[in-house]
Amino acid sequence: MKQFLFKQNLAQVYFEGYDQEVARRLLAREIHGNAELMAELEATGYHRSQKRLSPKQVGIIERYFG
Repeated sequence: MKQFLFKQNLAQVYFEGYDQEVARRLLAREIHGNAELMAELEATGYHRSQKRLSPKQVGIIERYFG
């Protein structure tokens, strides 16, 4: 079973080479700027201030960003 993942750790995968906090903000900007992605995430209980992502939420994000 997959475990929850901190948003900043996922951000480091997509924004390698950036400071952890900067990477997290960049990921948040990408997520919140995509209405379809946000709708899917919100359907799983996602909210902007959430620090940890469920395996399902991570899967949704991976589907959008590769």
